[in-house]
Amino acid sequence: MEADELRKLPSVDRLLQEEAIASLAVQWGHDLTVHAIRETLEETRQMIREGGICPPLPGLARQIAERLTAHLRPTLRPVINATGVIIHTNLGRAPLSAEARAAMDAVAVGYSNLEYDLKTGQRGSRYVHAEELLCRLTGAEAALVVNNNAAAVLLILMCFARGREVIISRGQLVEIGGGFRIPDVMRQSGAVLVEVGTTNRTYLHDYEAAITEATAALMRVHRSNFQLLGFVHEPSLSELAELATKRGLLLLDDLGSGTLLDTAAYGLAHEPTIQESLAAGASLVSCSGDKLLGGPQAGIIVGRAELIARLKKFPLTRALRVDKTTLAGLQATLRHYLLGEAAEKVPIWQMISQDEASLRARADAWVRELHELGVAAQVVPGRSAVGGGSLPGQTLPTYLVALEAESPNAIAARLRSGDPPVIARVEDDRLVLDPRTVLPDQDATLHRLVAQALRSA
Repeated sequence: MEADELRKLPSVDRLLQEEAIASLAVQWGHDLTVHAIRETLEETRQMIREGGICPPLPGLARQIAERLTAHLRPTLRPVINATGVIIHTNLGRAPLSAEARAAMDAVAVGYSNLEYDLKTGQRGSRYVHAEELLCRLTGAEAALVVNNNAAAVLLILMCFARGREVIISRGQLVEIGGGFRIPDVMRQSGAVLVEVGTTNRTYLHDYEAAITEATAALMRVHRSNFQLLGFVHEPSLSELAELATKRGLLLLDDLGSGTLLDTAAYGLAHEPTIQESLAAGASLVSCSGDKLLGGPQAGIIVGRAELIARLKKFPLTRALRVDKTTLAGLQATLRHYLLGEAAEKVPIWQMISQDEASLRARADAWVRELHELGVAAQVVPGRSAVGGGSLPGQTLPTYLVALEAESPNAIAARLRSGDPPVIARVEDDRLVLDPRTVLPDQDATLHRLVAQALRSA
């Protein structure tokens, strides 16, 4: 039986003569098609050895076509974020505004003055791009953009504290996503970590008592993804700034996410702004460009001009620099803040600022559309999260669309296999979709994919 079925398998040449597969070779190229044929034949042989039967030629052709499609499909793909997590680290963090996307496309399609001074006709510096906007928005003397905030922290420590001590509260020795730990970064940079205080209570005199001739800086690190509540204390940034100035030290402030807007105005806890850190006396402030700022991935460093000048000349900076598309997207995003239109134009702030009435109206519209497609669903109250290591524990009221399904996890898996994939969440043993994080032009696609997933259940 096995031998008979194995003999039925056509050769590679025989398969290439089939019209359906010949058209694949024209579409995808001969070599890729042959590779897919051989993989499919080997997989089929193994299936036959395990008791299966040889599929007919149309079946083999379909498998070969599916394999070719899988081989050539990009691994990085757009998805629909229906989780309600606004800055979703695993889903690419902040979506960009239309203006930011257009700016990135404009410099990507041809040449640009990335490192060319149009006035002098001589070589210029990429570091000038976005610097003026950052200084105007934050009050900083100078600014530098690198490829992410982890790089910014590492660069600052290597440039100013290598072989010297940096004093930090034990309550701020954090680990954020991906295993990024402040003590490990300190060690990698060559700086000497000096821990002071306790996990929950650190005082100004703890910092002062730890200062030695080897001390380079005091450092504050935003906790990003957790809170300390209850019996807690830590000195203010202005108190640390006064101490640093008195002792001739730098004060470094790693804000993590970083924001230019007051989050309290949107019903959230107050998140320290970049402007506030500089006004309090921080020598250098670092933060991300792709979290609460809502731009492309970047690490932003702002602060005193002489310190930024040293960072620009530091050898590691070249390895951490950003490209033209990142700078263009960041510039466009910063312009939204300068024009006072961030809440209307920057997608994450559009999502944060959505009111409950509009969310309810959209959820109701989804339910009506899904009912017409034969999907049973209902609107239920819920909560959205800011995410991305921003505002830990803070959520926003929303309205969810809950789907009726016997196996919510199985439906979630089917949605993830769609084109584009839909990422939902299972809550209280129900599959729910949060309209807050679904872009307006994705509604019809979402409804179609949900209906398909439930029909195939």
